[in-house]
Amino acid sequence: MHQQLATTVGPAAVMSIIRIQKARIKDCQLLAEFTEQRDQDAPPRSFTLTSPELIHPDLQHRFERLVPHMCLLCEQLTETPDYWPDDEAQELPAHFENFRVTGLSIGRNGGGVTLIGQRHLSGNRVLNLISPYVAYDAETGSEYGYAGLLESAVLDALSEVEAALRGKHRTAGRQLDFFESVSGFTAIDEPFIPLTVSHA
Repeated sequence: MHQQLATTVGPAAVMSIIRIQKARIKDCQLLAEFTEQRDQDAPPRSFTLTSPELIHPDLQHRFERLVPHMCLLCEQLTETPDYWPDDEAQELPAHFENFRVTGLSIGRNGGGVTLIGQRHLSGNRVLNLISPYVAYDAETGSEYGYAGLLESAVLDALSEVEAALRGKHRTAGRQLDFFESVSGFTAIDEPFIPLTVSHA
C-alpha cells in the first residue's frame, strides 16, 4: 500500500510553520530563505527558493511601505512634516520616487531587521543601500524612534512573503500553454465543407 506524502510547502501546506530569514525581490520575482516545520514539534527544514512566478502587487506594496524607514535609517532623507504617507493605501509621496526596498534580513528570533534597497541616481546609476540593523525592543538599545512602526511594516511584508511561498502570485502576464485549445473548437469535430468556385 502506498502512502501519499504530505505537501510541506505550497498552497496545500496551510498548517505548516514558515519562518522567513531573508526575502528579496529581483526582476519581479521573490527570492527567499526560510525554514519550514510541519508542526511545532517537527524539526525545521531550511529552504532557499527563487519563485518562477511574478510577485503579487500586495507584496510589492508592502516592500514599498518600508522605503520611508530605509531612507531615515540610511540618512538619505530628513524627516519633514509631509514625510510620511497620510494613508496606508495611498502611493508614497514624490520624494521617495528614486528609492526602493529590494530586500530584508530578519535578525535572530525575529527581534529586528536590516533593510536592503537602492537609490536611483542621475545618469542611470544606482546606489545600493543597506540599513543598520534595527532591534525592535527599546531595552536592547535601539536608537530608531520608529522601531514599533518598522516592526509592524516588516510583519506585514513577511505575511505577504509567506503568502507568496504558499502560492499567491500575479496571474497577469503568465504564459499560456503553447498548445492550449480554443474553447468550443476542436478541428476534428468540424465537418469538412469544400469550397465552391464559381466561374463568371
